[in-house]
Amino acid sequence: MKLRKLFACVLVVAMTMSLAACGETKEAAGVESVKESAAPAADVTADEGGFKQYADIVVGEDFTDLSAEISFFSNRTDLDSEEYGGKRWVEYMEDFNKMYPNIKVNVITDTNYAEDAKTHLQSGDYETVILIPAIDKADLSSYFESYGTLDVMKDQINYADHWEYQGEVYGVPSTATAQGIVYNKRVFSEAGVTTLPKTPSEFIDALKKIKEYDANIIPLYTNYAAGWTMGSWDDYTGISATGDPDFTNNKLLHETAPFRNYGDDTHPYAVYKILYDAVAQGLTEEDYSTTDWEGCKGMINRGEIGCMVLGSWAYPQMEAAGDNAADIGYMPFPVTVNGKQYALSGPDYCYGVNKNAPENEKQAGMVFVKWMTEKSGFAYNEDGLPIVAGSKETKLAFDEAVFLQENPAVAGEEDLLNELNAESELNYRAGGDRRIQLIIEHASKQDKSFDDIMDEWNEAWTNAQTALGVEHN
Repeated sequence: MKLRKLFACVLVVAMTMSLAACGETKEAAGVESVKESAAPAADVTADEGGFKQYADIVVGEDFTDLSAEISFFSNRTDLDSEEYGGKRWVEYMEDFNKMYPNIKVNVITDTNYAEDAKTHLQSGDYETVILIPAIDKADLSSYFESYGTLDVMKDQINYADHWEYQGEVYGVPSTATAQGIVYNKRVFSEAGVTTLPKTPSEFIDALKKIKEYDANIIPLYTNYAAGWTMGSWDDYTGISATGDPDFTNNKLLHETAPFRNYGDDTHPYAVYKILYDAVAQGLTEEDYSTTDWEGCKGMINRGEIGCMVLGSWAYPQMEAAGDNAADIGYMPFPVTVNGKQYALSGPDYCYGVNKNAPENEKQAGMVFVKWMTEKSGFAYNEDGLPIVAGSKETKLAFDEAVFLQENPAVAGEEDLLNELNAESELNYRAGGDRRIQLIIEHASKQDKSFDDIMDEWNEAWTNAQTALGVEHN
């Protein structure tokens, strides 16, 4: 295990910062500690003809008599809460047990999931099913059971290549998201913003109109204090800012000074400058250190916040946070490339099955993942894009933008972005929360210009490329 990489690595498609954690670490839909109450191993080969991979399992027919107790580690602490407006974990598990009565699933959730999941893996003592955190693709086979080959899995699920390595697929998406901005439609309309902004300058102007309309409304809420929410800004610097599926995992790796000003309100520079300018011009909360992740959901629902930069996973949470669900909308990120707006579509966290679990638990984990994908309705319920290949079932309407998926890195460079992050310490698209927080701090204090910040990032990135012998474009 490359420990240096493990703690500075990247999710190849940006949905990682697409976290939805809220609440304290807890167990739900289960009882005793997973470690203390694990069911004894059972022979899964006797009645079912041996271990079955994802494509070979027929949900509702195979393994209905399998007895096992498994654990599932998730970032979705909000689904533990009785106040959650959507379907909760306990309800999902009740539905699962109607079909698989002898498989008990202990759901464990964690508000610090991104880091704690990596710690669980490193310890060697981790859950049966775990949402795959930011690790090197080369390490996938050390931790997770293969669902099957890419050739097989691409006919089963969308985004099959997201956690693929050397032809094997190790991750099945829990849902898929689009990248945009969640906003209060009534606030925008009453403030006189009748056309959604398509450029950074139009977006800043819209925020100004909101502040002029009602000084008590926070035009753009940063969610600085939550930390992990800051990583969302990285997610818009690829397809949303360039319209180029190759930018993040290919061109950026070899690009000289990728955080430079391209001069046309596109690319990463334009994305981060929106945040800097909004803070510098007083268009965000008065004290960024006191933002409240849980509280902001009700605030935007009530019209006390204009908008927040978060993935579409946040959309249903804001709808469910009060009586004004109809006021919540979702807009494309305000960057236009050659007359078009683009939105990254890709998987949120993906299920991985512990390859080192006892055979019956491993098979139960595989069954659980397929049930969650095909029968639970989870992706649809969470306003996500469909995971089952060929499905069109989604509640998310996002007609203004062109959806694109990011292309993977070329063979031999699958982990180069991780290595550049480790060398530069920028953690770009890898939970660079502190880096984005510093933009807010410098903009608020006016002690460092935006261009000076970008110059520092460019120097760190270029030096990392040189140190690793990366050829520059």
